[in-house]
Amino acid sequence: MEPAVSLTGASLKFGERTLWEDLDLDINPGEFFAVLGPNGSGKTSFLKVLLGLQNLHRGTVDIGGRPVERGSRLIGYVPQQKSFAPDTPMRARDLVGLGVDGHRWGLRLPSAKTSRQIDGLLELVGAADYAKVPVGQLSGGEQQRLRVAQALASDPQVLLCDEPLLSLDLHHQQAVSALINNQCRERNSAVVFVTHEINPIIDYVDRVLYLAGGRFRVGTPEDVMTTEVLSDLYGSHVEVIRANGRLVVVGLPDATTHHHAEPHALAGEVA
Repeated sequence: MEPAVSLTGASLKFGERTLWEDLDLDINPGEFFAVLGPNGSGKTSFLKVLLGLQNLHRGTVDIGGRPVERGSRLIGYVPQQKSFAPDTPMRARDLVGLGVDGHRWGLRLPSAKTSRQIDGLLELVGAADYAKVPVGQLSGGEQQRLRVAQALASDPQVLLCDEPLLSLDLHHQQAVSALINNQCRERNSAVVFVTHEINPIIDYVDRVLYLAGGRFRVGTPEDVMTTEVLSDLYGSHVEVIRANGRLVVVGLPDATTHHHAEPHALAGEVA
């Protein structure tokens, strides 16, 4: 099986600081892959590399067996949740429609086929009931459902998610996470899910890439999210506690959201 994402000898720097180096990584179709780490570790930069928006300092990256390129229809992208202005007139179905044919030049004239595709996407993410509602009148969770639908419009081989659960309540975190997992399992898409907090997706994650201090570890959550591994990555004692199927990480030297204590900010943040 050809990897959906493949990095070979990949190294990335930010100024004089190395975010990671010599990263060899294959992400397979149908794999739910989480990217974790403190602020400044390069999580969002990792997504930018896959989107073709950031060049590696050294090494190669392929998507679907081909060199990465901007605007690839093999990739769907779910950004962080940012609310639309209340007076935004665009309707929910119009936003989803941009994912269907927004890449085409010229005036967009909806066809019957396009309308059916938009209806199907709205139904898929549970947004059919507010298809004609202006997006500025929707809740953050409802808006994020639409962004997922937009990202799924090209039936992508790789679905990139950049902190898509930020600012959502628990109910909408669970709903959006389940939608993304369904694309992974039912459509065999590889999901690359950047997050500070693994608990909302812990039941779905197959493997983790943990970035910290210019180093990384890759493995299952059980292998990576341990006291020994995180203490080694951070160079100081970090305690990982498992309780009722959730992870509590205590003592991280960074203000992440792993339910930690004694945070101390790190200088020189990189997204």
